[in-house]
Amino acid sequence: MAQFDVYENTNIETKELIPYILDIQNDILSSLSTRTVIPLALDKKEIQNLNPQFMIENQKVTMLTTHLASIHLHQFGNKVCSIKEKRREIIDSIDFLITGF
Repeated sequence: MAQFDVYENTNIETKELIPYILDIQNDILSSLSTRTVIPLALDKKEIQNLNPQFMIENQKVTMLTTHLASIHLHQFGNKVCSIKEKRREIIDSIDFLITGF
């Protein structure tokens, strides 16, 4: 697992609207049994600076930054891709959530 990898959402109740989760946890903490993630949802409006949008498997998804959570490693589905090239947008949205800047 690596920071900014995208995984399939395995939660039966949410995976239709939230097909992916984004791992945002720094790799230096890889010994922990949990990872910090942010859901990537379909059909959500973007709030500038808070909810960046990405294309994952030809689907436009919105990062639900306010839904940041920690989940156990066994809850991860298959890795889909990495969006580490979007690092600045991801970190900026988390910073905006916390500081408002």
